[in-house]
Amino acid sequence: MTVRPIRLFGDPVLRAVSAPIGVIDDGVRSLVQDLLDTVELPGRAGVAAPQIGVGLRAFSYNIDGDIGYVLNPVLVETRGEPQLVGEGCLSVPGLWHEAVRYPWARVEGIDLDGNQVVLEGEGLLAQALQHETDHLEGMLYLSRLPPDTRREAMRQVRESDWF
Repeated sequence: MTVRPIRLFGDPVLRAVSAPIGVIDDGVRSLVQDLLDTVELPGRAGVAAPQIGVGLRAFSYNIDGDIGYVLNPVLVETRGEPQLVGEGCLSVPGLWHEAVRYPWARVEGIDLDGNQVVLEGEGLLAQALQHETDHLEGMLYLSRLPPDTRREAMRQVRESDWF
């Protein structure tokens, strides 16, 4: 079991667009196991590969005890009116703000055998799918905050003991 440390705001890997996974080899299999081990800790809904220092398109999720992963995920559909929902991020510890998210989302990707994976749903699952795919585009949830809230969040980041 390898629980990898979470990279924090300011780490360049969190701002880079992640590369697609081409060949599924032992390195990718190891990455998936690390993602699964890392997301199993209490209070974690998802972990994207960049959050553990790997610039590849993969994430794990842990929603209501359902734990899994997706390689090369693509957010293919969202539904409903965007709304403000409470959100935090392991890479920005201690902050919790209202971010704009759609109430329903669908992600498609593949598993380690190259089979199609489809994840879709509402509520926390929809939020996690959007949050984790944002990470793969080099975006943190702070970018989804309304301008006044974002300014306050950035002040909190600057004043945090981990920054």
